[in-house]
Amino acid sequence: MSRPSYKHSEENQTTSNFKADVLVKDQFFDYIQKLQQTITSKLEQVDGKANFKEDVWERPEGGGGKSRVIENGTVFEKGGVNISAVHGALPESMQAYFGVTDAQFFACGLSLVLHPTNPMVPTVHANWRYFEMYDQDGKIVDQWFGGGQDLTPYYLFEADAKHFHQVCKTACDLHDGDFYKHYKEKCDHYFYNAHRNEGRGIGGLFFDYCKTTPKMGMQDWYNFVTEVGDSFLDAYVPIVEKRKDLSYTKAQRDWQEIRRGRYVEFNLVHDKGTLFGLKTNGRIESILMSLPPHVQWVYDHRPEPGSEEEKLLQVLKHPVAWV
Repeated sequence: MSRPSYKHSEENQTTSNFKADVLVKDQFFDYIQKLQQTITSKLEQVDGKANFKEDVWERPEGGGGKSRVIENGTVFEKGGVNISAVHGALPESMQAYFGVTDAQFFACGLSLVLHPTNPMVPTVHANWRYFEMYDQDGKIVDQWFGGGQDLTPYYLFEADAKHFHQVCKTACDLHDGDFYKHYKEKCDHYFYNAHRNEGRGIGGLFFDYCKTTPKMGMQDWYNFVTEVGDSFLDAYVPIVEKRKDLSYTKAQRDWQEIRRGRYVEFNLVHDKGTLFGLKTNGRIESILMSLPPHVQWVYDHRPEPGSEEEKLLQVLKHPVAWV
């Protein structure tokens, strides 16, 4: 995907602050393009059979993206690693949400979801993004980073949970000793199916509205977010390689598909990213690529007491401090 132009006009590039902000924006756009290539290349290597299909698209209102989707592989039943950079008038519904009028916006990010075939391998989600909002004169009135990464297992291996969270903590600790605890709690709170009274998975990190503070400038936030992005493969791939060849039964596959239903419920009922994409006329195929191909909804399904399935549910209802 070639670099789109997001400059509103030459006269809007005159202030030193705006030039600095453009630099962060350009840095991050370059970063997510390279990260998409790094992640998809590694995942193709891990799968050993399927390759990512690339789909470059344009948004009529401004911007576009590059979707890469893998399907029916040896390891990954379905997955997507997508980048986008979109801009234009902020839709009225989103203006009301942010409490602004006649605003323009720019947003770019990378979003990924991977659904493995083997129920012993967890689903994973990650997203890293940057957002700017402008007034009628093209001046930035708000900007922030957001993102995170979280794990959704179907069978709980405590070693895997500890590994994933330790990698997250290590990335956070390089920037602030309080970040991991804070963003782990936010993750447990955000990825929560309130209508089920259970978490979507075992969490990880979730951060949003990371704005300039006396302690953290936008360049500092860029450094932090890219640190987390760079940690993703270290957090997830060792788990996949450890579990992908384990045997499983039809009943365990059924359980995976029932839990996938909970994943779908969260994305369609609660997820803010899905809502933002739909309300900004985003590309439907890219927005909904996170949905798994095979799902079950079994009426009033309850796992056997004392089973591995019930063990997972207990953790989903009561988040654990893994590290």
